[in-house]
Amino acid sequence: MNEMSHPNGIAHDHLWQGAWIGDTEAGKRLVDLPALVADELTRPLSARQVIAACDRLSTVLGTPEHPTRTALADHLVAAGQDLASAERSLAEIADFLRRDGLERKVVAELGGTAPQSLTRTDFRTPVFESWQPVGLLTHITASNDPIVGIFSAVEGLLAGNVNVIKVSGGDSLFTHHLLHALGTLDPDGHIADRLIVLRFPSSRTDWLQRVCQAADAVAAWGGEEAITGVAAHVPAGCRLIAFGHKISFAYVTSALWSDEQTLSGIADSVCRLDQQACSSPQVVYLDTADREELSAFARRLGDALDRRADAASDPSVHEQAEITTTVLVAKTEEHLGLTRVHESPTGAWRILVDHRGALRASPLYRTVWVKPLPRDEIISTLRPMRRFLQTAGLAAARGDVPGLAARLFTAGALRVTPVGSMLDSYPGEPHDGLYPLQRYSRRVSTRLDDRFTHDTCLDDLRRPADGEPVPPLWQRPDPADPVLGKADVQRLNASIPPEKAQLHLASGGSSGTPAVSLYTYADFRTQTRRAGEGLVAAGLDVRTDRVANLLYAGDMYASFVYGHGLLEAVDAVQLPICAGSDYERDARLIVRHRANTLLAMPSYIWQLFQNAGDVLDAYGGVKKIFYGGEHFSAEQRAQLRERHGVELIRSFVYGGTDLGTMGHQCGHAEGSVHHLFSDLFTLEILEVDSDRPVARGATGRLVFTPHTRSAPPITRYEQGDLGRWVEGTCDCGRTTPRFELLGRTGDVVRAGTYFVNYRRIARIVAEHLGYCGELQMVVEAAPSRERITVRMDEGGVSDPAAATRTLLAHYPELYEAVTAERLLDLSVQAVAPGDFERSAASGKLRTVVDRRLPG
Repeated sequence: MNEMSHPNGIAHDHLWQGAWIGDTEAGKRLVDLPALVADELTRPLSARQVIAACDRLSTVLGTPEHPTRTALADHLVAAGQDLASAERSLAEIADFLRRDGLERKVVAELGGTAPQSLTRTDFRTPVFESWQPVGLLTHITASNDPIVGIFSAVEGLLAGNVNVIKVSGGDSLFTHHLLHALGTLDPDGHIADRLIVLRFPSSRTDWLQRVCQAADAVAAWGGEEAITGVAAHVPAGCRLIAFGHKISFAYVTSALWSDEQTLSGIADSVCRLDQQACSSPQVVYLDTADREELSAFARRLGDALDRRADAASDPSVHEQAEITTTVLVAKTEEHLGLTRVHESPTGAWRILVDHRGALRASPLYRTVWVKPLPRDEIISTLRPMRRFLQTAGLAAARGDVPGLAARLFTAGALRVTPVGSMLDSYPGEPHDGLYPLQRYSRRVSTRLDDRFTHDTCLDDLRRPADGEPVPPLWQRPDPADPVLGKADVQRLNASIPPEKAQLHLASGGSSGTPAVSLYTYADFRTQTRRAGEGLVAAGLDVRTDRVANLLYAGDMYASFVYGHGLLEAVDAVQLPICAGSDYERDARLIVRHRANTLLAMPSYIWQLFQNAGDVLDAYGGVKKIFYGGEHFSAEQRAQLRERHGVELIRSFVYGGTDLGTMGHQCGHAEGSVHHLFSDLFTLEILEVDSDRPVARGATGRLVFTPHTRSAPPITRYEQGDLGRWVEGTCDCGRTTPRFELLGRTGDVVRAGTYFVNYRRIARIVAEHLGYCGELQMVVEAAPSRERITVRMDEGGVSDPAAATRTLLAHYPELYEAVTAERLLDLSVQAVAPGDFERSAASGKLRTVVDRRLPG
């Protein structure tokens, strides 16, 4: 199974952008490699796209009976691994490819899961930065590790590069097949296009020179001789990223050198992978110069090694010869009082006590040196070998750890870990003292002029390339998946692991009983960052604006926390006042602290100006209002502008507790038109009575699929709003899709056999009565027929009966139900502002109160 054959007998040793090819074809294509790379880089590869495909492959590798997993295990076995080792290798790869780990890695190394996006780094000046791929990244892998090339290739993909992976001529096709499987799990095919896997010996210098000469960076593994051989082919200006051989060791103080857990931990680190990993301990140092203590420790460590039930792997003839020679020399030096050899009777392990402290490499395969190294000599003894040091497994009393770790780092160690977990790692951990993703990337910056003051992500202005699907195929949900509602997502909460259920937020309950949504902090920060950017796009100027955060808090409601987070994300001046019922107090705080911008719900803003408008008018400083959660009518906007001097009234975000931040307005937005955050969500607009997409321009249900929500993962969530696509390009220059909100699905109720639309009633009283106050529709059962009561602010309606007649005159279906067929009663009721029913948590006006529904 070490080669793949074509029916004509030609061996296909190479994977080229998803196609299996032989030597002749590969030689031809290598000539055109620079042109291929230049063309491929015109189509950016998103890190989130790579993570999505990797997570799918992780699931495949974690499914025991999956044919792809079975085939990959067979390749490892054919390459010389036993079945247990093959299973461990696949499990290690599956763990590396999991979404959670890769997201943490990208965030830790590149600052976020969209590192290639040109985004603002300072919201007071139009400066944008991003991480960009180096271009062509060539990976020269080591022949003794089938996994390293895969991990490096994935890191190259995460950084957006085109990747050439060169494996040894004697290697199996395992790397090819696994990366081929990864490519097939990306529906757009971009990942496959970024992968070229070639199998040839390094002695084939013409090919080695081609893959290095065309590269922008070369990552190479191996010893000094191998790295030097690769370096000879790397052109000037090309980044050489060398992963040379490293030596790791354990350091144990007297507090723990007799501790059974410490001894077992060292034995485990020695036996796992038989010291083949760079992080495996080859030496155990004791904080002593006493020879008897060294020998006593060696005996205890031998007992711990004996307790290991697993058998060591077999070294090659050359490796066995090195072990034999090292042991014979050590036995000879026993006569000089320099060493003492402890061996397992079965030959399973060897402990070589050496009374000289200098670091020395082990011949591996459970052969370990035990040496003296008093803590005061750590730096002087180890620093000469600093270029080769990697992991120091430390076993010491708690109070000794900080000081010893500092000494070990000064000596040159790159990692300090517990002795039992030297081979373990965590997502985003530096590798050999550096972040791989940064080494595989370039940091770029763009400084622009004031035309870009309200732009926060230049990617939003980028026009799709010809033929590029919008949205990309990888972002599109499966139309066969069910559309989820709030109750479905609530059920998903039960499956969230405790470590991910970090932030608990309650909805406002304006459409029913408040529901709790769960977030990881990372997911929530992503949402608030984009929401803050949306606020800047809508007109916030962080250089001059002072924002009063007047959103609601308490009862786990998300509003105030969310507002605080988005303002913090863009470094805006914030006054965390919080909405309340003492409007005079709030107004005085606004004036005292010179707020010129309000962040609040429309219903609160309306009540604020109704109750404390004289205070605000005397101040005259409130010029901007950013609202969310509800709609402002045209008449309300007009009154705020004309009577109170507000210059800008705009939605700061379109979002929801369940999903986060779906859309934002811009300087050219009118009414309820929003730009979609297409990097965070895919939007479908489906028919009201079916799950089919609406006809062009038609109104339907808004259904969102988030790309960055990890807990719980949600697909096809029905937000409860109605809307339509807005065609054409926006004058702001953004190319992200636009949609117009047209009310809640709950705004349409069936009463008296007719569908009655709250928004239509609101439009009629605004257009024909000049009404600009709050409006509420109450639907009730009655003894003879159902009843609709339209509540209007008593300050805006003088004749409720006349208002009722106006509604009947301009709403034909209502007229039929009420007058012609007598199936429904309708009345207008003038009420005080405090008598409207509102959500207890959010203060939102309940636009439709259906008393026929339970609860």
